[in-house]
Amino acid sequence: MKPAYRVALVAFPGIRAFDVSVITEVWGTDRTPRGAPAFDLRRTAIDSATVPMRGGLALHPDRTLDWLSRADLILVPGLDDHLTPAPAPVLDALRRAHARGTTLAALCGGAFTLAQAGLLDGRRAITHWGLIDLLRSRHPRVTVVPDALFIEDDNIWTAAGTAAGIDLCLHLVRRSHGAEAAATIARSMVTAPFRTGTQAQFIEHPTPHTDRDADTLAAVREHALRHLHEPLTVAGLAAHAGMSPRSFARHFTAATGTTPLRWLLDQRVAAAQKLLERTDLAMPEVARRSGFGSEVTMRQHFASRLATSPRAYRAAFGTGSGAASTAGASSPIAR
Repeated sequence: MKPAYRVALVAFPGIRAFDVSVITEVWGTDRTPRGAPAFDLRRTAIDSATVPMRGGLALHPDRTLDWLSRADLILVPGLDDHLTPAPAPVLDALRRAHARGTTLAALCGGAFTLAQAGLLDGRRAITHWGLIDLLRSRHPRVTVVPDALFIEDDNIWTAAGTAAGIDLCLHLVRRSHGAEAAATIARSMVTAPFRTGTQAQFIEHPTPHTDRDADTLAAVREHALRHLHEPLTVAGLAAHAGMSPRSFARHFTAATGTTPLRWLLDQRVAAAQKLLERTDLAMPEVARRSGFGSEVTMRQHFASRLATSPRAYRAAFGTGSGAASTAGASSPIAR
């Protein structure tokens, strides 16, 4: 039996209860009966003293920072006050963990903690769009990216505000355990397995311009997902929406934070991931059902988006049961 994936939550006074809840929901709930991987989440702190949080909440550590040496992944919650100084032992422990090659991830204002440790100096990082200027002014050696939902640099992950922490946690599951594992957890949480786009969509356009635009664009996306295996073009999707291609692209980008073509390619990669995990279909058939047309094209997009090949992805995450390989070709994904 494969050992549980070890995850450490780093706690100290001032951390946000929401981020602690997100981490606990993703990594601390046993979903193995539903086919999800086994996780071993530990709440680590300097000592066993209760860590107070805003709203009358409290966190009870079950391990000291020494346990970080055993962790596969270390998660740093955001802060209620983003200028809260992290205790020196916490900063030292994070530096040692990074030197060992352990993956570090910070949610929202947790980037400030990593920056205090000097771990973001000369590296790219993101935080909530409302905190970008503060992060730049307080830590000028950090290359602050203004519009991502989450990014990675040298095995250090940072995420934008609040809900982007969910996005990052699910992405980290997907990265280590495959798309199906992330989708299983996302379904349990009643959230999307992944969101495309950037946080610019929330800065400039909190909601679509009109209810009609929102309904129309949602219908177009649903149509595209049902027909991924068919040739789809931006012009064709615009016609389906009853818009000119230029107007469609503008409204689509405002609503989703990404272009129609980029969104479509992301969906096709996700569809191919599911087919590679769930079926024994030959590579050309996976490419056809996910809408790439050829194995070469699919391989190019896997390389650019996932830094791997379809064959390597299947070797890492495929079940190889073949149970779904005989599903009809009318749907891009065997359900």
